[in-house]
Amino acid sequence: MRGIIFDMDGVLIDSMPFHAEAMRIAIKEGTDHEINRKIIFLLEGMPTPDLIKEIIRREKIDIDDALVAKISKRKKELFKQIEGSQTIEGSKDLIDDLKTCPCLKAVVSGSSRSEIIDLLDKNIDSGNFDVIISGDDIKEGKPDPSPFQTALERMKLNPSEAVVVENSPLGIEAANRAGIRYIITLNNTPLDVSSDFNGLIPDGKDNRKILFKDTESARSFLIDWCCSS
Repeated sequence: MRGIIFDMDGVLIDSMPFHAEAMRIAIKEGTDHEINRKIIFLLEGMPTPDLIKEIIRREKIDIDDALVAKISKRKKELFKQIEGSQTIEGSKDLIDDLKTCPCLKAVVSGSSRSEIIDLLDKNIDSGNFDVIISGDDIKEGKPDPSPFQTALERMKLNPSEAVVVENSPLGIEAANRAGIRYIITLNNTPLDVSSDFNGLIPDGKDNRKILFKDTESARSFLIDWCCSS
Protein backbone atom coordinates (compact mmCIF):
# COMPACT_ATOMS: atom_id res chain seq x y z
CA MET A 1 0.00 0.00 0.00
CA ARG A 2 1.10 3.54 -0.77
CA GLY A 3 -0.29 6.94 0.14
CA ILE A 4 -0.39 10.56 -0.95
CA ILE A 5 -0.46 13.30 1.67
CA PHE A 6 -1.85 16.53 0.25
CA ASP A 7 -1.59 19.99 1.67
CA MET A 8 -4.94 21.64 0.96
CA ASP A 9 -4.62 25.41 0.63
CA GLY A 10 -2.85 26.23 -2.62
CA VAL A 11 -2.49 22.56 -3.65
CA LEU A 12 -6.07 21.30 -3.94
CA ILE A 13 -8.08 24.45 -3.21
CA ASP A 14 -7.26 28.01 -4.34
CA SER A 15 -7.93 29.44 -0.89
CA MET A 16 -4.61 31.04 0.07
CA PRO A 17 -5.43 34.52 -1.32
CA PHE A 18 -8.51 34.62 0.93
CA HIS A 19 -6.58 33.37 3.98
CA ALA A 20 -3.90 36.00 3.37
CA GLU A 21 -6.38 38.84 2.96
CA ALA A 22 -8.41 37.82 6.01
CA MET A 23 -5.24 37.70 8.10
CA ARG A 24 -4.04 41.05 6.78
CA ILE A 25 -7.32 42.73 7.70
CA ALA A 26 -7.53 41.06 11.13
CA ILE A 27 -4.00 42.13 12.07
CA LYS A 28 -4.62 45.64 10.76
CA GLU A 29 -7.79 45.92 12.83
CA GLY A 30 -6.13 44.53 15.95
CA THR A 31 -2.78 46.34 15.82
CA ASP A 32 -3.09 49.10 13.20
CA HIS A 33 -0.08 47.45 11.54
CA GLU A 34 -0.08 46.71 7.81
CA ILE A 35 1.62 43.44 6.85
CA ASN A 36 2.76 42.19 3.45
CA ARG A 37 0.45 39.33 2.44
CA LYS A 38 3.44 37.34 1.17
CA ILE A 39 4.40 36.52 4.76
CA ILE A 40 1.20 34.46 5.03
CA PHE A 41 2.34 32.29 2.11
CA LEU A 42 5.80 31.93 3.67
CA LEU A 43 4.30 30.74 6.96
CA GLU A 44 1.50 28.62 5.49
CA GLY A 45 1.03 25.39 7.41
CA MET A 46 1.03 26.78 10.92
CA PRO A 47 -2.17 26.71 12.98
CA THR A 48 -3.65 30.22 12.98
CA PRO A 49 -2.65 31.28 16.52
CA ASP A 50 0.94 30.15 15.96
CA LEU A 51 1.02 31.89 12.59
CA ILE A 52 -0.15 35.14 14.17
CA LYS A 53 2.49 34.89 16.90
CA GLU A 54 5.22 34.31 14.31
CA ILE A 55 4.07 37.27 12.22
CA ILE A 56 4.00 39.43 15.33
CA ARG A 57 7.52 38.28 16.22
CA ARG A 58 8.87 39.04 12.76
CA GLU A 59 7.08 42.38 12.53
CA LYS A 60 8.18 43.30 16.08
CA ILE A 61 4.66 44.16 17.23
CA ASP A 62 4.03 44.13 20.97
CA ILE A 63 0.76 42.32 21.78
CA ASP A 64 -0.43 39.84 24.41
CA ASP A 65 -2.06 36.41 24.14
CA ALA A 66 -5.55 37.87 24.53
CA LEU A 67 -5.09 39.99 21.43
CA VAL A 68 -3.65 37.02 19.55
CA ALA A 69 -6.83 35.08 20.36
CA LYS A 70 -8.97 38.04 19.29
CA ILE A 71 -7.13 38.38 15.97
CA SER A 72 -7.40 34.63 15.40
CA LYS A 73 -11.16 34.69 15.95
CA ARG A 74 -11.56 37.76 13.73
CA LYS A 75 -9.49 36.17 10.95
CA LYS A 76 -11.78 33.15 10.95
CA GLU A 77 -14.84 35.41 10.74
CA LEU A 78 -13.35 37.42 7.88
CA PHE A 79 -12.36 34.30 5.96
CA LYS A 80 -15.94 33.05 6.05
CA GLN A 81 -17.14 36.44 4.81
CA ILE A 82 -14.75 36.88 1.88
CA GLU A 83 -13.93 33.27 0.95
CA GLY A 84 -14.73 32.40 -2.64
CA SER A 85 -12.34 29.53 -3.22
CA GLN A 86 -12.42 27.20 -6.18
CA THR A 87 -10.47 24.04 -6.92
CA ILE A 88 -6.93 24.37 -8.20
CA GLU A 89 -7.00 23.43 -11.89
CA GLY A 90 -6.65 19.69 -12.30
CA SER A 91 -7.08 18.80 -8.63
CA LYS A 92 -10.64 17.48 -8.84
CA ASP A 93 -9.82 15.37 -11.90
CA LEU A 94 -6.73 14.06 -10.11
CA ILE A 95 -8.72 12.97 -7.05
CA ASP A 96 -11.34 11.36 -9.30
CA ASP A 97 -8.60 9.45 -11.16
CA LEU A 98 -7.05 8.24 -7.90
CA LYS A 99 -10.32 6.59 -6.83
CA THR A 100 -9.45 3.64 -9.07
CA CYS A 101 -6.01 3.16 -7.49
CA PRO A 102 -5.24 1.08 -4.38
CA CYS A 103 -3.61 3.86 -2.43
CA LEU A 104 -4.59 5.99 0.54
CA LYS A 105 -5.16 9.74 0.39
CA ALA A 106 -4.75 12.21 3.24
CA VAL A 107 -5.06 15.95 3.71
CA VAL A 108 -2.76 17.68 6.21
CA SER A 109 -3.42 21.37 6.80
CA GLY A 110 -2.90 23.95 9.50
CA SER A 111 -6.47 25.18 8.96
CA SER A 112 -9.21 24.28 11.42
CA ARG A 113 -11.11 21.03 10.83
CA SER A 114 -14.33 22.95 10.12
CA GLU A 115 -12.61 25.05 7.45
CA ILE A 116 -11.04 21.98 5.85
CA ILE A 117 -14.31 20.05 5.71
CA ASP A 118 -16.24 23.06 4.41
CA LEU A 119 -13.75 23.77 1.63
CA LEU A 120 -13.34 20.14 0.60
CA ASP A 121 -17.08 19.42 0.59
CA LYS A 122 -17.76 22.52 -1.47
CA ASN A 123 -15.10 21.71 -4.05
CA ILE A 124 -13.88 18.09 -4.01
CA ASP A 125 -15.76 16.14 -1.27
CA SER A 126 -14.02 15.34 1.99
CA GLY A 127 -15.23 11.73 1.62
CA ASN A 128 -12.57 11.20 -1.04
CA PHE A 129 -9.86 11.25 1.66
CA ASP A 130 -9.04 8.45 4.07
CA VAL A 131 -7.40 10.72 6.65
CA ILE A 132 -7.72 14.44 7.43
CA ILE A 133 -5.27 16.09 9.84
CA SER A 134 -6.13 19.66 10.85
CA GLY A 135 -4.58 22.30 13.06
CA ASP A 136 -7.01 21.13 15.74
CA ASP A 137 -5.45 17.64 15.80
CA ILE A 138 -1.85 18.54 16.54
CA LYS A 139 0.17 20.36 19.19
CA GLU A 140 2.83 21.59 16.76
CA GLY A 141 2.19 22.74 13.20
CA LYS A 142 4.54 22.73 10.24
CA PRO A 143 7.57 22.89 10.08
CA ASP A 144 7.34 20.37 12.92
CA PRO A 145 7.14 16.86 11.36
CA SER A 146 4.32 15.73 13.65
CA PRO A 147 1.43 16.65 11.29
CA PHE A 148 2.82 14.32 8.62
CA GLN A 149 3.86 11.71 11.17
CA THR A 150 0.32 11.71 12.56
CA ALA A 151 -1.04 11.18 9.05
CA LEU A 152 1.32 8.25 8.52
CA GLU A 153 0.25 6.67 11.81
CA ARG A 154 -3.43 6.89 10.91
CA MET A 155 -2.76 5.60 7.39
CA LYS A 156 -0.60 2.81 8.88
CA LEU A 157 2.21 3.59 6.44
CA ASN A 158 5.96 3.97 6.73
CA PRO A 159 7.62 7.20 5.51
CA SER A 160 8.96 5.39 2.43
CA GLU A 161 5.42 4.43 1.42
CA ALA A 162 4.11 7.98 1.11
CA VAL A 163 4.67 11.14 -0.90
CA VAL A 164 3.78 14.65 0.25
CA VAL A 165 2.34 17.25 -2.15
CA GLU A 166 3.17 20.73 -0.87
CA ASN A 167 3.49 24.34 -1.98
CA SER A 168 5.06 26.02 1.06
CA PRO A 169 8.55 26.18 2.57
CA LEU A 170 7.30 25.11 6.02
CA GLY A 171 5.54 22.14 4.48
CA ILE A 172 8.69 21.03 2.68
CA GLU A 173 10.72 21.42 5.87
CA ALA A 174 8.18 19.31 7.75
CA ALA A 175 8.26 16.59 5.07
CA ASN A 176 12.07 16.56 5.14
CA ARG A 177 12.09 16.23 8.92
CA ALA A 178 9.53 13.41 8.74
CA GLY A 179 11.68 11.58 6.17
CA ILE A 180 8.92 11.56 3.55
CA ARG A 181 9.47 12.08 -0.16
CA TYR A 182 7.80 15.24 -1.46
CA ILE A 183 6.91 17.17 -4.57
CA ILE A 184 6.10 20.87 -4.92
CA THR A 185 3.18 22.21 -6.94
CA LEU A 186 3.63 25.97 -7.22
CA ASN A 187 0.25 26.85 -8.73
CA ASN A 188 -0.32 30.59 -8.10
CA THR A 189 2.00 31.11 -5.13
CA PRO A 190 3.81 34.47 -5.00
CA LEU A 191 6.85 32.74 -3.51
CA ASP A 192 10.14 32.51 -5.39
CA VAL A 193 11.71 29.08 -5.66
CA SER A 194 15.31 30.32 -5.71
CA SER A 195 14.99 32.45 -2.56
CA ASP A 196 11.97 31.40 -0.51
CA PHE A 197 12.74 27.65 -0.78
CA ASN A 198 16.50 28.17 -0.50
CA GLY A 199 18.22 25.29 1.26
CA LEU A 200 15.10 23.13 1.26
CA ILE A 201 15.19 21.66 -2.23
CA PRO A 202 17.99 20.52 -4.60
CA ASP A 203 19.46 23.01 -7.05
CA GLY A 204 19.38 22.89 -10.83
CA LYS A 205 18.27 19.91 -12.87
CA ASP A 206 17.48 17.81 -9.78
CA ASN A 207 14.48 20.10 -9.28
CA ARG A 208 12.77 18.50 -12.27
CA LYS A 209 11.98 15.41 -10.23
CA ILE A 210 10.16 17.32 -7.49
CA LEU A 211 9.14 20.74 -8.81
CA PHE A 212 5.94 21.15 -10.82
CA LYS A 213 4.44 24.41 -12.03
CA ASP A 214 0.98 23.33 -10.90
CA THR A 215 -1.11 20.43 -9.63
CA GLU A 216 -2.26 19.59 -13.15
CA SER A 217 1.31 18.99 -14.36
CA ALA A 218 1.98 16.70 -11.37
CA ARG A 219 -1.03 14.55 -12.22
CA SER A 220 0.81 11.84 -14.19
CA PHE A 221 3.47 11.48 -11.50
CA LEU A 222 0.89 11.08 -8.74
CA ILE A 223 -1.29 8.64 -10.67
CA ASP A 224 1.80 6.53 -11.41
CA TRP A 225 2.81 6.68 -7.72
CA CYS A 226 -0.59 5.43 -6.60
CA CYS A 227 -1.51 3.02 -9.35
CA SER A 228 1.82 1.27 -9.85
CA SER A 229 2.00 -0.07 -6.29
